[in-house]
Amino acid sequence: MSSPQSSCCSSSSDAEASPCSCSTGTPQLTEIRTTDSTITVANRLDHSLARWGGTRMGHIVKPGLHRLGNPTSESPVFASANYTLSFDALRSALAGVDAWILVLDTKGINVWCAAGKGTFGTAELVSRIQSTDLSGIISHRKIIVPQLGAPGVSWPDVVRKSGFTVEYGPVRASDLPEYLKTHTATPEMRQVQFPFKDRIVLAPVEFVHAALPAIIAAAVLWFPAGPVAALAAVSAVLAGTVLFPALLPYIPTKDFSTKGLILGGVVAVPFAVSFATAPALPFWANILAAATALLVMPAVTAYLALNFTGCTTFTSRTGVKKEIFRYAPVMAVMAGLGIVAGIILGVSRLLGVI
Repeated sequence: MSSPQSSCCSSSSDAEASPCSCSTGTPQLTEIRTTDSTITVANRLDHSLARWGGTRMGHIVKPGLHRLGNPTSESPVFASANYTLSFDALRSALAGVDAWILVLDTKGINVWCAAGKGTFGTAELVSRIQSTDLSGIISHRKIIVPQLGAPGVSWPDVVRKSGFTVEYGPVRASDLPEYLKTHTATPEMRQVQFPFKDRIVLAPVEFVHAALPAIIAAAVLWFPAGPVAALAAVSAVLAGTVLFPALLPYIPTKDFSTKGLILGGVVAVPFAVSFATAPALPFWANILAAATALLVMPAVTAYLALNFTGCTTFTSRTGVKKEIFRYAPVMAVMAGLGIVAGIILGVSRLLGVI
């Protein structure tokens, strides 16, 4: 069998380049796409759209085998998700490295989340090894899997079902050049970090998803309750989608729900004070308005905070389930009571009582 380097046709260096069929004179179904390590303006635009929640299913790489540079049968093989940000992080980190990238069908989900969902898992890895005829393309039997994909990949099962061994690489793709020198990860390479820039980058997509409901709520509140009430609605959403990931490590307690309730409560206090001291309202209405802010705003912020449980290093799958069952009813009761209080205020204003 001729080497893959000499038998594969050439194609453009785009991640979604047209496939080529490697052939050694006999029919073969394997399609190998060619990519490079260059991140183009189009790639960066795609990354921005993904970060802001645009075209949710439009950031997908073709599953299968991709050729980076001019790999031979002895070149390393890396597994990746078919989410463009995951794939691009891997190929850009491997600048100057000739390698094969085996892209799994994770339904456009990143490695970490897909491992938790099971799409970046043993079954898909084994299936992709077989469907690409990887054993006929490379001479070794080793695949480097990102450490964050380890929860979904059982190396004993991969060995038993495919004959390939799994080598768990470092957490960050940027550490791969150093890792490849010895194929040994340092303690720093194994450590999952979650600094401010990694936390805040999660905010845009969550804010975009909540922006329309926030605008509608603000518009609805503006007319019967005034601009301060409208601002309170927007503030609760901003607290849950932007402030929460930014301040996550510094908010007391372990559960995201209680962290959200605390943050929402802090944000609600100025509004509650404003409502409680409004001179145009009777005392009972002041108290009811303040209670509305203190009940609804923390509940909204805590609910939005739960959206970050699947993309941080602070939670586990079982822990999140327990947390949802424990605190979701609390949020619902708080929001319900606050809405009732708000309705009473609104009806009282319409009837001229206040």
